[in-house]
Amino acid sequence: MASPPGSGPDDDGSLLGTGSVIYWRGPAPFYYLRVPDDVAAYIHDVASQVTYGWGVIPVTATVGGTSFTTSLFPKDGGYLVPLKDAVRRAEGIELDDEITVELELGR
Repeated sequence: MASPPGSGPDDDGSLLGTGSVIYWRGPAPFYYLRVPDDVAAYIHDVASQVTYGWGVIPVTATVGGTSFTTSLFPKDGGYLVPLKDAVRRAEGIELDDEITVELELGR
């Protein structure tokens, strides 16, 4: 079980964050969840230990009952969690929905 939002990670390294789903029309349009600032600050502190380059952080993310592997992308001093179409469909996630994600870093 992940730690409450705003606290550090559990013994297993998982973090919990809640935010609104956004859509970014960049070169590769996609839906994302922006990692809350307090969780992003922790990730930033340990990023050098878990990144595989370019500031990208591999994670196992869980939204509702759906777990998936992805990578956090650094953006504007924080991080974005890409929300795959399969995850959004399985959990009924739409643009601007407020969702909670559990993150296990480096997995």
